[in-house]
Amino acid sequence: MSIPTAADPALDPFDPGIHADPYPAYRRLRDAGALLPYEFGDVPVTLVTRYEECAAVLTGSDWGHGYSAGISPFRDATAAIPGSFVRMDPPDHGRYRKLVAKAFTPKTIAELTPLAGRVVDDLVSRALERGGLDILDDLAVPLAVAMIPVRLLGADPNRGADFRSWQLAIARGTDPDWLLPAGDVAERAEAAGACMAYFGELVARKRAEPTEDLLGQLIAAGADGDRLSEAEIIGLSLLLLVAGMETSINLIGNGIHALLRNPDQWELLRERPELIAPALEEMLRYDAPTQFTIRVALADTELGGKQFRRGDGVVVLTGSAGRDERVFTDADTFDVTRYAGNRPARKHLGFSLGIHFCVGAPLARLEAETAIRTLLDRAPRPVLESDTAAYRPSLIHRSLAALPVAL
Repeated sequence: MSIPTAADPALDPFDPGIHADPYPAYRRLRDAGALLPYEFGDVPVTLVTRYEECAAVLTGSDWGHGYSAGISPFRDATAAIPGSFVRMDPPDHGRYRKLVAKAFTPKTIAELTPLAGRVVDDLVSRALERGGLDILDDLAVPLAVAMIPVRLLGADPNRGADFRSWQLAIARGTDPDWLLPAGDVAERAEAAGACMAYFGELVARKRAEPTEDLLGQLIAAGADGDRLSEAEIIGLSLLLLVAGMETSINLIGNGIHALLRNPDQWELLRERPELIAPALEEMLRYDAPTQFTIRVALADTELGGKQFRRGDGVVVLTGSAGRDERVFTDADTFDVTRYAGNRPARKHLGFSLGIHFCVGAPLARLEAETAIRTLLDRAPRPVLESDTAAYRPSLIHRSLAALPVAL
């Protein structure tokens, strides 16, 4: 499981040993080349390490997932879930995405903003009474539960622990199976089964008593002739639960971690709260919630001077692209002003690019902005309780296990 590089002949970007800080390894990979051969399990693929090539794959019409065409060399359990458009190519991808995008329009986000504020205010008030909080368990997770399964899908607010448990097990299972212990594969299957059973029951109730939330709209769309089956509606619910919670929780956790490890940037943001929006973009560039994705050549094509045949697979290291010093000045420096004003910073890949740009990005930004802005206002000088951070074992998701903070 190694690739040849000039810097380290045994370097493996998926070695759990580099998980706590993969960015030095990414730099060595970029120095070795933009396109590097790799054995992804037993599948020979190409690692795409630099920004320009990563962006070209994500936005190029010659690249996709290839499952519907039967040409993907990757085995992905999530690709088989009905309605899970993350691994779909056009035209099916666009049909599902259009239905889900209704939940993330500017109008809908504006309507959700007061709810996010109330939830975060309550969570921070409790934390101030205790004198501290875990950014994940006491802030990011309950906020994500309130916004996605409860508000968007109309799920039971008392099932928050179940939603988090299912989301963690399924998100862990999005790593390639050859990276997963057998126990994690079994937990993924169990969690997916329980989650789909729950949403099956919820869909049945909403058919009997229609609602105006997103799940109610998906059910109505199926009834109006958009050909959504029961399995597709349930699959879309599972996707929204897992992808929506995972992205927003990790953006909040990684973003606050970066701010507190760079106290000058926290103070700058506290003094200039108008920088919150560009600061979020820098968080997504600097320590993205998702570190890599996979693509397949849908036709014979060229990338970075290399020829690819239809069906060839690539692993797009978006986490590496965000630190590409060929594109970002002082790429390893966390700078909340990087995207401010008229500075010519390039788009980050933290939410991907192209047709698979994260459909829930507006909600993730809202949740992160509300959480960070409230902490800046009400707990202006939080302190990390540990100099080291523990990460969950997932490699595709950059996910802190805990982030205890004293207030």
